[in-house]
Amino acid sequence: MNGTRIAAVGHYQPAKVLTNEDLAGMVETSDEWIRSRVGIRTRHVAGPDEPVDELAAHAAAKALASAGLTPGDIDLVLVATSTAVDRSPNMAARVAARLGIPSPAAMDVNVVCAGFTHALATADHTVRAGAATRALVIGADKMTDVTDWTDRTTCVLVGDGAGAAVVEACPADEEPGIGPVLWGSVPEMGHAVRIEGTPSRFAQEGQSVYRWATTQLPPIARKACERAGLTPEDLAGVVLHQANLRIIEPLALKIGAVNAVVARDVVDSGNTSAASIPLAFSKLVERGEISTGDPVLLFGFGGNLSYAGQVVRCP
Repeated sequence: MNGTRIAAVGHYQPAKVLTNEDLAGMVETSDEWIRSRVGIRTRHVAGPDEPVDELAAHAAAKALASAGLTPGDIDLVLVATSTAVDRSPNMAARVAARLGIPSPAAMDVNVVCAGFTHALATADHTVRAGAATRALVIGADKMTDVTDWTDRTTCVLVGDGAGAAVVEACPADEEPGIGPVLWGSVPEMGHAVRIEGTPSRFAQEGQSVYRWATTQLPPIARKACERAGLTPEDLAGVVLHQANLRIIEPLALKIGAVNAVVARDVVDSGNTSAASIPLAFSKLVERGEISTGDPVLLFGFGGNLSYAGQVVRCP
């Protein structure tokens, strides 16, 4: 098989918007304090009647429609999430049921903020191996479910949402649209980003994550470009995990993608964990900021101090 490509993307965010001014009425903070430290001004918040699989299904339905496909065309569903409340049925099975996808392989992928790029690589490998024909790859998280709203260092960061991509085999005469993945982790530092306890709560060691992301990840991201046969200067777009604007900007600069549009969706959406990359990518496509065939680096990092990145061609 020649390879795979992303046929279409889609995204979804809940209607409710939480502003910095709203947060200032909940904890000791301010719009200036939040913007100066993390660059966020708004985030979307799902209600109690909007579970993770509903967010995921909305984004997936949009991707399917954009690709001109029906649920029956999909035989693999992968949902990257770390905020599923129940263990079973998993989010992928619930999304398949919501969309009416008949008898797919259905799996969740929990690599937190790097979940979508891990799931995308898994779909690429599975379709290449002939074990699936078309896959729905979704990143969806409801981070507000695991947030301590009295902790101003974390509650200002998070938002809810979902993004999705349809992955399929490339025609024989077409170059692969999903490049080789470069992935790994620093498991001994897994404590730096956590969602644990009863009830589960998000916590992180912000300075440790900042230093790791801005010093250790740039050469890894550049190597992901090399694996795709490109240089950072060749990139038309860079979509990093939308953790914090103060991480995204120096990391993008150090990668050296001087000609690329850099996604800054964190400003409007906050940190949506596994949803952040497909959400930001889909918005760039929708707004026409990147064009069909453009090379775009997707690079996830965070929880477990895991990372995964690959260069894809814009659908």
